Amino acid sequence: MRKLQYNYLLGAVILIAFTVISCQKDTTSAFNTSAETFDGLMAHHWFNTFRTLTKKCPGFTPPVAARAFGYAGLTLYETVVYGLPNKQSLQNQLSTGLKINPPDTTLEYNWAIAANAAMAETARLYYANMPTSEAIAVAQLEEVTFNDIREIGTGLSGATVARSKQWGFYVAQAIFEWSKTDGGHLGYTKNFPKDYVIPIGVGKWIPTFPKYLTPMQPNWGNLRTFLPNIAASTQPNAPIPYSEDTASVFYKHAKEVYLAAKDATPEQKIIAKYWSDDPGEPGTPSGHSVSIATQVLQKQGANLGTSAEIYAKVGMGISDAFVSCWKSKFVFNYMRPISYIRMKFDPNFVTLLETPPFPEFTSGHSVQSGAAAKILSDAFGINYLFTDRTHASRTDIDGTPRSYRSFFEFANEAASSRLYGGIHFQEAIEVGIVQGDKIGAAIGKLKFSK
Repeated sequence: MRKLQYNYLLGAVILIAFTVISCQKDTTSAFNTSAETFDGLMAHHWFNTFRTLTKKCPGFTPPVAARAFGYAGLTLYETVVYGLPNKQSLQNQLSTGLKINPPDTTLEYNWAIAANAAMAETARLYYANMPTSEAIAVAQLEEVTFNDIREIGTGLSGATVARSKQWGFYVAQAIFEWSKTDGGHLGYTKNFPKDYVIPIGVGKWIPTFPKYLTPMQPNWGNLRTFLPNIAASTQPNAPIPYSEDTASVFYKHAKEVYLAAKDATPEQKIIAKYWSDDPGEPGTPSGHSVSIATQVLQKQGANLGTSAEIYAKVGMGISDAFVSCWKSKFVFNYMRPISYIRMKFDPNFVTLLETPPFPEFTSGHSVQSGAAAKILSDAFGINYLFTDRTHASRTDIDGTPRSYRSFFEFANEAASSRLYGGIHFQEAIEVGIVQGDKIGAAIGKLKFSK
């Protein structure tokens, strides 16, 4: 194994990269064998790298991050799909405009080399604002992984290597060109558009923190989704009407948030912070869902083909979930609990979590967690036991690994964390889970198999 100076991203990466390749079956040196012949650990590590980039790149707010994961998952799948004899491209089932010319499969390809090239190019394209240290780390990971694949794949000709790399680059670039027309291109540079006019009215959202005078990504609900028209078709009914009547449902819901946040138990406080997943060091809610998917894939010993399909489903699902959720938020422009609680119950009320700078209904955590839970349940079973170690290395919160008996158990806990944190009404939580479940179910209707 060659000796390199590793930064934080590459510390154990090269050992993993070596394991990915050295664990391949002997048949991996054969050309145009199924992508299922290759181990999935390389893909898992690239998605962990995307999570790291999400933390380190400025402006990767939850919607922006989810979009990047969506395109990354689709890119991986479309790169290896022609190495999966029983699978087919998704491009004709997704929203219009995507065009990927198929490879000439009478020629020789190495699907692991292609996938590595595609993922490296994806990192450069979607995280174009990455700091220099991360750009170096990505380049090193790409090179080391590629060299290990080539060394183990005895008999690979120079033409096959070049053709495989070029295929990966081509798919990544073709999908990136399509992504530039969805309305979210360079979203990390325009999270808070100053020209947005905040709707004014009784019960409407108002800024809750002096730092944010305009809401985050008010136009995100208008993005083109991966699934045609999924945002419009999954919109919920209007939330309960605003009221200051002490006998009203709204008043009771606000009182519920106030008491839940004020009297949160130590365990509920741990849950609130565990699932906060704010931009920056934690890695956003969508990054947490991707982390869970990766852990499950590793537990299953998933191969490259299976991993690509799961990343495509989860990535597109959580991306469309944020579009659908943001459409709801800026259609209803619902007031946050803290605004009402300070007005009616306690002017000094402080939430355990900082209230995010955008309207309340529905809960983003709930929608994206519901979508991920449905997708993973369909893939691995309703009653699937797993332990989430996403925050095991953190010291700023109690990141003790948490175990769950199903994917919806994690989704419901993630959703409820927003009540304990004082930032969402129960209705937004419950309706959000249902909204996400519908998106996950729609992802499940895509025909991956021929």
